[in-house]
Amino acid sequence: MSTKITFFPVGNGDMTLIELDDASQTKILIDMNIRESADDEANADYFDVSSELRNRLNNDSNGRPYVDVFLQTHPDQDHLRGLSKHFHLGAIDCYKEPKDGEQAKIIIQEIWSSPIVWRRADRRTGHTLCEDAKAFNTEAKRRVNLYKETQKIGEAGDRIRVIGKDEDNKTDGLEAILTEVDKTFTKINERETQMVEVFVLGPLQSKDIEEEDRLSKNHSSVILQFKIASRPYGAKTNRFLCGGDAEVAIWRKLWQKHRYDTHCLRYDILLSPHHCSWHSLSEDSWSRSKNPKVDQEAKSALSQAERYATVIASSNVIKDDDNDPPCWGAKKQYEAIAKNVDGEFVCTGTQDQEVIEITLTSGGPQKSPKLASNITFGAGLASGAKPKRHG
Repeated sequence: MSTKITFFPVGNGDMTLIELDDASQTKILIDMNIRESADDEANADYFDVSSELRNRLNNDSNGRPYVDVFLQTHPDQDHLRGLSKHFHLGAIDCYKEPKDGEQAKIIIQEIWSSPIVWRRADRRTGHTLCEDAKAFNTEAKRRVNLYKETQKIGEAGDRIRVIGKDEDNKTDGLEAILTEVDKTFTKINERETQMVEVFVLGPLQSKDIEEEDRLSKNHSSVILQFKIASRPYGAKTNRFLCGGDAEVAIWRKLWQKHRYDTHCLRYDILLSPHHCSWHSLSEDSWSRSKNPKVDQEAKSALSQAERYATVIASSNVIKDDDNDPPCWGAKKQYEAIAKNVDGEFVCTGTQDQEVIEITLTSGGPQKSPKLASNITFGAGLASGAKPKRHG
C-alpha cells in the first residue's frame, strides 16, 4: 500500500480519506456525504461512495470495518450525511452484526471534533441540526462524558480528541483529550506516529472574530494542516490544508495572525473551503454585487501554495453562472493561485464520477494519471505538452 489522500465525488459536500502506509495502515476520514441514492445500484446519478470507502478500510479482530479517526469539521448535512446509516454509534458492546443482505456498520475508533461548533448551532442562533448531526453530537458527548467519569483515555470506539478549547472554560479538565488552537499533535488513535504532524489552525474563539454575528457553523469549522511522510521515519514532505466551510472572516484573521510566519498555512494540497465558495474569499455576493471584490488578506491565507500545489474543489460541476457554491469566480481565483506555482486546480464534480486519488511520495504529491481530463494545469504548458509531475 502507498500513502495517499482520496477525495470522493459527493456533489456539494466533503468526504476525504487519508491512508497511511504505516504498520497499522491508519485511515483518517474527514467528513462524509453518503447520499441515499448512492446505495441504489440502479441509480447511476451518484457515485457509490459507501462501497468505495468500504473497499479501502481494514477490519478489526472481530471482522468489523473501521476507521482509525473520523474528523468532523462542522455539523452541516453535506459533511455528515450517512453517518447513522453506515457507522456504528454507541458503545462497542452494543455493536449489532449485520443481517443477511446488510452491510456491516463502520466503527469509528477515534473522533476529532470541536465543541465550539455545537454552541453555534443551537436554536438560539437559528442554526438547526440535521438528524445525523444530532446523532454525532450525542456520540461525541458520550465519549467526552466517559472520559470525565473514568479520567482515562477510552478504548478504540470510545476515544475522542477535542479540537480547540470551548468558551467560558467549559473544556477545563479535558486536557488529556484536548488539543488547543496553534498546537501540534502527532498521536493518532492513541498511537504515536512518525508519519504525521497535525497543526490546529481553527476553530477560532469569538474574541478572535470581529463581529458576533459571524459565529456561524461555517466560521466555527475545524481547520487543520497535515504534514505527512510517505513512509515511516521518512521526511514529512506533503502538506495538506483543510478547513471545512470556513469563510472569509476566518481566513482574513488567520492571515493577520500568521502573515509573518506562514509555515502553518503552507500546502501542497488545499481542499478549497466551502466547496469552492466565493464567500471564503469575499464579503461581497457573487450574484448580487456588480463588481464583487476579493478580500486580499483572505486570499493571501489561501495562497500559501508550494511549488506544483494542487487545489481541490469538492463540489458539483463548476459552471459560469450565479451559483455559489460552487462559484465560477472562486474557481478562477484558485486557478490563478495554482497557476502561480505551476500547479493544478481539480474539481470532483465531473461526468466521469471518479475519485481523485493523490499518492504522497518523498518528493511530494503525485496525481493519478487517469485524472488528466479533470485537471486545469498551470502556466507554461504548450499545446500537447505534458504537465510537470511531483516526485
